[in-house]
Amino acid sequence: MKKTAMFLLAFALLASSIQPAAKVKADSDTFKDRFNYMYNKIHDPANGYFDSEGIPYHSVETLCVEAPDYGHESTSEAASYYAWLEAVNGKLNGKWSGLTEAWNVVEKYFIPSESIQKGMNRYNPSSPAGYADEFPLPDYYPAQIQSNVTVGQDPIHQELVSAYNTYAMYGMHWLVDVDNWYGYGTGTNCTFINTYQRGEQESVFETVPHPSIEEFKYGGRQGFSDLFTAGETQPKWAFTIASDADGRLIQVQYWANKWAKEQGQNLSTLNAKAAKLGDYLRYSMFDKYFMKIGAQGKTPASGYDSCHYLLAWYYAWGGAIAGDWSWKIGCSHVHWGYQAPLAAYALANDPDLKPKSANGAKDWNSSFKRQVELYAWLQSAEGAIAGGVTNSVGGQYKSYNGASTFYDMAYTYAPVYADPPSNNWFGMQAWSMQRMCEVYYETGDSLAKEICDKWVAWAESVCEADIEAGTWKIPATLEWSGQPDTWRGTKPSNNNLHCKVVNYGNDIGITGSLANAFLFYDQATQRWNGNTTLGKKAADKALAMLQVVWDTCRDQYGVGVKETNESLNRIFTQEVFIPAGWTGKMPNGDVIQQGVKFIDIRSKYKDDPWYEGLKKQAEQGIPFEYTLHRFWHQVDYAVALGIAEIFGYKPPKGGSGGGETGDIKLGDINFDGDINSIDYALLKAHLLGINKLSGDALKAADVDQNGDVNSIDYAKMKSYLLGISKDF
Repeated sequence: MKKTAMFLLAFALLASSIQPAAKVKADSDTFKDRFNYMYNKIHDPANGYFDSEGIPYHSVETLCVEAPDYGHESTSEAASYYAWLEAVNGKLNGKWSGLTEAWNVVEKYFIPSESIQKGMNRYNPSSPAGYADEFPLPDYYPAQIQSNVTVGQDPIHQELVSAYNTYAMYGMHWLVDVDNWYGYGTGTNCTFINTYQRGEQESVFETVPHPSIEEFKYGGRQGFSDLFTAGETQPKWAFTIASDADGRLIQVQYWANKWAKEQGQNLSTLNAKAAKLGDYLRYSMFDKYFMKIGAQGKTPASGYDSCHYLLAWYYAWGGAIAGDWSWKIGCSHVHWGYQAPLAAYALANDPDLKPKSANGAKDWNSSFKRQVELYAWLQSAEGAIAGGVTNSVGGQYKSYNGASTFYDMAYTYAPVYADPPSNNWFGMQAWSMQRMCEVYYETGDSLAKEICDKWVAWAESVCEADIEAGTWKIPATLEWSGQPDTWRGTKPSNNNLHCKVVNYGNDIGITGSLANAFLFYDQATQRWNGNTTLGKKAADKALAMLQVVWDTCRDQYGVGVKETNESLNRIFTQEVFIPAGWTGKMPNGDVIQQGVKFIDIRSKYKDDPWYEGLKKQAEQGIPFEYTLHRFWHQVDYAVALGIAEIFGYKPPKGGSGGGETGDIKLGDINFDGDINSIDYALLKAHLLGINKLSGDALKAADVDQNGDVNSIDYAKMKSYLLGISKDF
């Protein structure tokens, strides 16, 4: 979506900051039709989930600061969700071209081409990268390369070169600027960018967005390089994957392949891509600098002594644009929520997804067992899963100082980032345990069953849904205390590891993921003679949550809820650390220097329709309400509807979604329960061709019910609002 369309969308959004819909009649009584409804909403060009090149945005709206710092960026996460949506559509509707297109987007826009990866033929696996310490605060950066520290050896480079006849890596870079909003690329073309680079306390509000292909065109004398790493350098490139996103894409392909086979369809080309992605994803199993696991010091490893067999937060690679040199790193920090046990199982056991490399399938078999054990080790007394492990305490390979251990790695309650603590978000529970519930369903693994039994009992108990009242809530923030018992080879009791729910919310995406997990668990209990009573209880809760969202949250763009977020005040208040004496410029001319705040180096946000509302919130304490339509939210909910259909569930009765009560309220185009100037503006925008209505919104706009929305409806709406007429 380019500049003109973005302006028109912004106008429409300004006119319709919508609340959850008020008891709107469903289009159908089946989960398949509900999935199709969501699928069509997501793919409707008027709704703005994709740009003109077919890349999914992080959110329809532009002022969105979460992990990405702009709504029209996109992530490898979004790419994997795109594939998930298309895989379920293939299963339900027999259409697989969408999955092929999703993979095309992955390869064209998220996996760097071989031509970009200059210098990879100069990579030395005996010396993978120069060592630099990590630091807790951005204030301690740039980090110094320590040439006196010897790093370990990369044991998988050569077998990958032999298997794929290329030196180039094959993984999804985690962040792209879809419309080239920042200006590091050309025109409005999608371009690779990065943000986080400076330690566990670097929140999104403290980042300096910079190009992945660093040509010294912007920033300071050396571009942005010397904000992160000290010393002289040359134009270069670098990419970083998010392991959970690559893992999700493989997980999706596993299901897509099974479902396509049932229909007599062949997805072998896509299977080969997923297998290759998995082969390279093994780099996230290795310590950042290939140091020995458990050494508690900078001890270089050889062979697999640096392999922890888990999915760490990332792996990264880069090189000189001139092609003189290149490097690779793994990651020392492991978050349980980033594990992909079903993907590991598939890569180890499914012949259609077997990696080409000599050790790929074997490594993933070891990883599958290790990942399941990690969940078991980190399960709290209540049932929630705690943080993760690290091989490099403080990012400097410090002593563990009494931390409990798992295969010689130290427990940490908030791996990778601490602002906010990475495992305090309930979403990690739903995302990752959805995968484990799939493992239980597919394999009947006894340890997976034990983990799922305890987790589902806890998760179901802390979620509420009332179809008649049209309300639901799930945990939002968790609080942790204690630590797990040191791993001894069997699941510990962990009586000293506790989790408490701090507050609740209505995150639609996580609601969808949670429902998905509960449905897989219910089916697993039936398939493997498990706790079917708990399974049914969880499934009933899942269906109730899906129903309430359907009844109360549908809007013109799919589903949405109003939010407020005081942390967004940091857009205006958070200083971004810039070293004394360092100066530079963003592509639009914003000056980068000591003392700048988030907004100072993103001044284009001042043109956003939500800017003034958030500014007033920060300055006057007046909460700003907004509705974000995140791509992954829409897909997580849609996929849950699809899974419900695949397993043969029926929508529960009693809510308006079943078609038994309620109806579309004529004139209430944004479904907020009232007919007012906002609805009038939406109708006007539709008639002017600025933002076309569709679905239920279009039906509500047809106030004279003649099957067409035109000037007559506009006149009737105006007459009603002026009090000239009392009805339509």
